[in-house]
Amino acid sequence: MSVPPPSLGRVSSRDAAAHQLTFDELDTPLRDTTFVVVDLETTGSSPADDAITEIGAVKIRGGQVLGELGTLVDPGRTVPPHIVTLTGITSAMLVDAPRIEQVLPSFLEFARGAVLVAHNAPFDVGFLKAAVARHDLAWPPFQVLCTVKLARRVLSREEAPSVRLSALADLFHVTTRPTHRALDDARATVDVLHALIERVGNLGVHSYPELVDYLPNVSSAQRGKRGLAAHLPRTPGVYLFRGPSDEVLYVGTAVNLQRRVRGYFTGSETRARMKEMVALATRIDHVECAHGLEAAVRELRLLAAHAPPYNRRSKFPKRAWWITLTDEPFPRLSITRRADADSLGPFTNRTDAADVAATITDVCRIRNCTKKIRRDQVHGPDCPDGVVGGCPAGSDPQTPERYGAAVAAVRALIRGTDDAPLRRLRSRIDELAAAELFESAARLRDRTAALGTALRRAQRLAAVAAIDELVAARPRDGGGWEFAVVRAGRLASAGVAPRGVPPMPVVDALTLAAETVLPEPSPLRGATAGEVGLLASWLDSPGTRIVRTSDGYAEPARGAGAWQRWCALARGAAS
Repeated sequence: MSVPPPSLGRVSSRDAAAHQLTFDELDTPLRDTTFVVVDLETTGSSPADDAITEIGAVKIRGGQVLGELGTLVDPGRTVPPHIVTLTGITSAMLVDAPRIEQVLPSFLEFARGAVLVAHNAPFDVGFLKAAVARHDLAWPPFQVLCTVKLARRVLSREEAPSVRLSALADLFHVTTRPTHRALDDARATVDVLHALIERVGNLGVHSYPELVDYLPNVSSAQRGKRGLAAHLPRTPGVYLFRGPSDEVLYVGTAVNLQRRVRGYFTGSETRARMKEMVALATRIDHVECAHGLEAAVRELRLLAAHAPPYNRRSKFPKRAWWITLTDEPFPRLSITRRADADSLGPFTNRTDAADVAATITDVCRIRNCTKKIRRDQVHGPDCPDGVVGGCPAGSDPQTPERYGAAVAAVRALIRGTDDAPLRRLRSRIDELAAAELFESAARLRDRTAALGTALRRAQRLAAVAAIDELVAARPRDGGGWEFAVVRAGRLASAGVAPRGVPPMPVVDALTLAAETVLPEPSPLRGATAGEVGLLASWLDSPGTRIVRTSDGYAEPARGAGAWQRWCALARGAAS
């Protein structure tokens, strides 16, 4: 079942006819997967202290041998007697053998693009990785399959009390007997691998991702719910797990809905909370999206709408804290849930907001005394000076008009029209450091960095929210364009123009179908910080272009953007 989109228009130019993929088409079948089965002989058991003496590898696909690689390797040391007894490889046999740095490039090229298989893979792969690192080579991102682990998963203890290679060779009557020589043992492992794959094929495992999912021991109840994902498309979107009373248990996003959700029913999902959630789930809804940005925005909106119990983040986007000037003749800074046009935020917790408010209060000399003062009165005579722990506004008598200069400085700092308070803080840090009051300088540095970071984030988000309508495009993987129509800080429409499709008719259709947005009188005009943040990051990503806009897209000239590098360095010094 598909969930109707939560008030977000979309036009897609994808083909209307959808092709229903068969199960085997979802992932590369095992019969078309290339495996390289490798075995090593070494001077001992430690990759850090011992060395490789022989490499044997067999490349196979579809039951056919594509190639073999086998060579002795000079370890640069003598072979211990017990290893000679085990393998028959003597030091004299290795005198004219190539060194490992000569062998590794050939092996890595031989195995490139294949699934690496070994019997007790951590041992063999551990030695290979250590050798690669020792000689400053790059280890390719191999997928690794261990036939010991697969055998223990497939075979019962009664059938296979031991999963040693020799024991499995006897069980499956392999054509090549293991001899503790690398190429012979690799050939024997090939036969064992084929026998194990034949066993799992009867259990419905037909592709390599399914084989990986099969390896961990997953409960039958968890695996049995895999069918809940069968109807999901292989496109970007949002998925919703629903419980017995049709309540939303969990919301997530995916680039490929079907593949991502299938993972919850396999051994790749190890989180206890998610296993508990899957046990409760009775069905899965989804919202198909044009691209990743739309999916991320829809996820935020659905989290806010349903507050799913198994999601840990972003469930209450409206529950943010703001620093706001009070409405009185002598305003103070207050931490509130509601924002007006000159508020600073949002902050996820009250403590952070209070710390930043205290810094602004000190540097702008805003009063922090709580007594009520009428317009016909003055501030100051009853307040001790801030330098002795009193009111930062000082003890000199101030009328509302004179006090208004401090209030104007706060508004200018928040709006980004004057960064003089930040410059004063920077000067004070330098003075403290010059006086060798390093602890005081570090504390003030950290407070200034927190203020600058909060201002930069607020001004960046406000710059996006200030635009009534902005249409932007970003290059799409594989060609074409992703489009977003942004209105007052909200994603109003999203779509794509695949390679070869004229983009401007798609833009016109998206604009016509876009959601109508009614802005509110707040810094983000009613949008949530999470959504505006996603839009701002998308707009900043490489290759993104503005197609058209009702207003300029710019941050304030004297805002905290110019302080971004300084704040980053300050945070780095504090860590």
